[in-house]
Amino acid sequence: MYGKNTWLIPDGFMSSTTKGDYVSHEAVCVLNLSGETAKIKLTIFFEDCEPLRGFEAECAHERTHHIRLDKIKNADGVSIPKEKPYAVLVESDRPIVVQASRLDVSQPEYSLMTTIAY
Repeated sequence: MYGKNTWLIPDGFMSSTTKGDYVSHEAVCVLNLSGETAKIKLTIFFEDCEPLRGFEAECAHERTHHIRLDKIKNADGVSIPKEKPYAVLVESDRPIVVQASRLDVSQPEYSLMTTIAY
C-alpha cells in the first residue's frame, strides 16, 4: 500500500500576481493507488486567525488530482486568501501520496516550487 491518510504542507502563500494566461497559484497534487476513490478534506491554518475548514475533493483509484488552491471553495463558498501565509492539513479516508507545488509569476523570471508533503 502506498501513501498515508494525513499530510501537512506548512509553507503556503499565493501571490495575487497574474501575467497574461499565467496565474500565481498553489496546488495539492494527489496520487491515489488505494483501490478505491479517496475523499479528501483540507484545513487551512493561518498565523493570525482561526482555520478555514470545509474544503473537499476526491481522487479516483489509479488517478491523480491537482487540487488548485486558488480555485477551491469551502462549503460556505469561501476561498483561500491571497497574499497571506498559510499551512494546509490534508486528510484522506484512503492512503494517498501528496505533493505541494507553487507557481509564482510575480517576478520577471517565473518560479516553480514543488516538494513532497510531510
